[in-house]
Amino acid sequence: MRRFLLWQVVLIGAGLLLTLLAAVVFLPRLVYSELSTTDLRQIIGADKRIELQNARYQLQSEFRGQLLQGFGGLFVLAGVAAAWQQIGVAREGQITDRFTRATDQLGSDKLDVRLGGIYALERIARNSPADRWTVTVLLAAFVRDHAAWAVGSPDGPQHPTAAIDERLPWLQSRANDVQAAMTVLGRRPKSLEPWSLYLSRTDLRSADLSRDHLSDAQIRHSNLARAWLPDAFLERTNLTDTDLRQANLRHAHMARAVLRGAQLQEADLRGTDLHGADLRGANLWDARLEGADLTAVLTDEDTLWPEPRPPQL
Repeated sequence: MRRFLLWQVVLIGAGLLLTLLAAVVFLPRLVYSELSTTDLRQIIGADKRIELQNARYQLQSEFRGQLLQGFGGLFVLAGVAAAWQQIGVAREGQITDRFTRATDQLGSDKLDVRLGGIYALERIARNSPADRWTVTVLLAAFVRDHAAWAVGSPDGPQHPTAAIDERLPWLQSRANDVQAAMTVLGRRPKSLEPWSLYLSRTDLRSADLSRDHLSDAQIRHSNLARAWLPDAFLERTNLTDTDLRQANLRHAHMARAVLRGAQLQEADLRGTDLHGADLRGANLWDARLEGADLTAVLTDEDTLWPEPRPPQL
């Protein structure tokens, strides 16, 4: 098969070469054809006839030179295109190798190796837009696997817990790799993919997610108690049944977020944009709501508000 393809390439190349050679030899004669015997007889003087013939030959020679220059330029462009294609193939190969190594690093039992894999994937996502969503899915799966909050399983945790563990260290201290993955996900470049980030049933207690971009994400049935989320972007994020007790959500962007059944007791929501948020069944007892935008929020008889009730409701 390879020999057949090689012969095809050789025959095509030979055909192109013969075509170019024929064009160089015959095309100038067609464009600047030689004077016929009848035309020459009408010209008085042998010197004049010779001069005209030489002028015709000169035009043919110049045109032939222009053709050769043009064909040479085409060959140069073809060479540049082939070289560029080879560079692209080599780059794709390098990205594939880097991706494979980074993925292997995520499975290491050494923290520093896992951290290296996480930041290597971030670099790949920035350099290769085509791989951004794959990297996002991979890091989200890493978080779900290494920080699972298995709500609903037979041996799963009580949700919400009876009390908040205020002695629990920050996520960066107890699971630095999970915190690193969340930081990378929170500052990931924009992707054209229509799917949302899936982080449901995760244990992100005391995580630092300040200013993170988590809009349109699925973070349902998760534990974000005492999480640090000031200025975070959570527009349209689904936080159904999520534990956000004592979370710092000051000035967070939560327009049209879904907070049905969420636990928001003692959460700091001062200056938070909750325009159009779904708060049906949410518990906001003792939450700080000064300056929060609560216009057009959805509530029901199960929504619990702090005392005194916000005046705009």
